Amino acid sequence: MHTPKASKSSALENLSDSDLILANPDLEIRGHKVVDRHGADIGHVSDLFIDADERKVRMIEIRAGGFLGIGDRQMLIPVDAIVKLDKGIVHVNETRERVAASPAYDPELMAKATPALWEPYYGYYGLVPYWSNGYNYPSFPTENFPVPPLNAR
Repeated sequence: MHTPKASKSSALENLSDSDLILANPDLEIRGHKVVDRHGADIGHVSDLFIDADERKVRMIEIRAGGFLGIGDRQMLIPVDAIVKLDKGIVHVNETRERVAASPAYDPELMAKATPALWEPYYGYYGLVPYWSNGYNYPSFPTENFPVPPLNAR
């Protein structure tokens, strides 16, 4: 089945705020630890940004540091940077330092954000944006954790 490309006007939204759920709850990665290419801890997946029209996860929100919510930092990374999913661990093809130095992320500004606000993240990580011609949705190198599809609640 052919899925149309997302348009430049498509907005992404937090999965937690949408009417969608993962088709298979066993594929839930929110709350999982995120590690860099060397296995160093970056933080944990706090939410997923989805393209509700195409029903695909586009970005992961990572929360790191802090104590009881004080001094913590939220970062975004395109789902395309994920290279492996293990039980409870998301592996990204970046270093902890590079993710920590990523473009600033303000959750208030990103509510219903259009691709123009997501573009700096794709550029920073050297990845092709999902709305570009020739973009291919990532496939992950594990059969146990395929890309999680979304269903209506």
